[in-house]
Amino acid sequence: MGASDRGRARRGRGRRVIRIAVIADPHVHDCGWRPEGAGLDAAIRSFGDTLASTRVFNESIPAFRAALDCAVAEGAKLVLLVGDLTDDGQAPNIAAAVALIAEYRDRHGLRVLATPGNHDFFALHGRPQKKTFLTADGTPQTLCSTDCPEAATLGMDAALRRMQHLGYRPEPGDMHWESPFGTDPDFAARTYLVPSPDGGTSCRMVDASYLVEPVEGLWVLSIDSNVSVPRDNAQDFTDPAAFHDATDGGWPTVLRHRAHLLPWMRDVAARAKAGGKQLVAFSHYPVLDVLAGTGSDELRIFGPTGLARRTPPSVVAEAVAATGVPLHFSGHLHVNDTAFHPYGGRGLFNISVPSPVGFCPAMKIVDLDGDRVTIRSLPLSQVPGHDLAFAAYRAEAGASVGPAMHAADHGAFLDHHLVELVRGRYVPREWPAEMAEFVDNARVDDLLALLGVPLADAPDLTMWQLVEDWYRLRKAGTLAEAYVAPERLDFYRRLCESIPPGSDNSLAGRFLVLLRILRGYLGRLPNGDFTLDMRDLSVRGS
Repeated sequence: MGASDRGRARRGRGRRVIRIAVIADPHVHDCGWRPEGAGLDAAIRSFGDTLASTRVFNESIPAFRAALDCAVAEGAKLVLLVGDLTDDGQAPNIAAAVALIAEYRDRHGLRVLATPGNHDFFALHGRPQKKTFLTADGTPQTLCSTDCPEAATLGMDAALRRMQHLGYRPEPGDMHWESPFGTDPDFAARTYLVPSPDGGTSCRMVDASYLVEPVEGLWVLSIDSNVSVPRDNAQDFTDPAAFHDATDGGWPTVLRHRAHLLPWMRDVAARAKAGGKQLVAFSHYPVLDVLAGTGSDELRIFGPTGLARRTPPSVVAEAVAATGVPLHFSGHLHVNDTAFHPYGGRGLFNISVPSPVGFCPAMKIVDLDGDRVTIRSLPLSQVPGHDLAFAAYRAEAGASVGPAMHAADHGAFLDHHLVELVRGRYVPREWPAEMAEFVDNARVDDLLALLGVPLADAPDLTMWQLVEDWYRLRKAGTLAEAYVAPERLDFYRRLCESIPPGSDNSLAGRFLVLLRILRGYLGRLPNGDFTLDMRDLSVRGS
């Protein structure tokens, strides 16, 4: 988009259009950090750790910088950061992320508003970490926070104080700021009592939610959905074992333990409507099924080990939609999706934003024009410095260096990373053994025979190739078209149209469900460049 287009976007149709950028899950890791006493010249994470993770590490600062550059180039002055600003809430990584944001604020007037993610801190006092870094000659070296305290995840209060200028406290020029507890920004004034599941013990936690009006007419609602719940019979709250991990909790835990948020959200939505304010909400966790509505089918074949275990149940959709908040952005799952839930003549949109450090790297640019919301998904494939750790990876891998080291750009690197995840993590860990064995030994022609589906002109593909594309489409939606050949997409559509109804627990039945899920991915609501009409609750692709 050129400067004249940006000008038209700002002017709109006789009114001011507000442009914001939305970035999710940058997972900043500072390779320039030199861990105390570790004898390392740099904190470069090993490629072995990278291949086992759903995100990459050493590429995070270049990718985050590319996202901020994109926001500036598109004329946005406001960025919503949808959680997981950092790798794992370590003080050096928070410092690096905050310094980078401050640089863009000083140079470009860019304001970043954040919400907590499950990787930004842990409970009250943090928890230990163990990571593998590379020495100068590529030798992996494990670093434990017991030996290097600054490598540990910080607790809630320590982390939030370091990030307080990301919306968690009001700034000069804000036209309005409040929390669920009033207008006192002190974190001590924003605590509430969290009971253990059996109610036998409890502790006070900070709810970092806030509402801010950073520019006239725009209300931004940041909802802290990252809830650490004490375990039954917990006594020592300085012990990380005293708390459940918030990672799999999400919005169901919010409903159970932060019920005070829903009346506040309802009140905010009512006041925004009465005052003519444009209201945008965001939290780290999705409030709707952002796997193209296929979460229940995925649970049928993968059970509780797959990503769908983090899909919120319908009670969350109903509760959040009932508040009247119309538009919510989420991260956490690193997927690109548009979801909608109708409610009482109104509705709730959840826009799931992909991560710059997971396939497919992208961000969102949002133009707010009254009842018309235009959203564009901008790929982050071109990332200057994306290969800064490649020499270290080669030294680590030696002769076994794989195709990822020859990736032309950041997007291609993450595509290779996804393939490694599919083969080394997702299928071995999450798939039923019988399905995984079939994938390992069969071709697509064998699948067609298994299902009894005669389909002419089927491409000569291995099952691994089909499964890799399945994951590309699952994670990236429309954006996956840059990585899946058109003839394969056409075949997948024909295949999904040809599958018979019904299924059972047989091998064929499970693959039928897998293809029904694929049909859902191919039939998603528009999720690349599209427009939401908040009056008739429609979604129109461009």
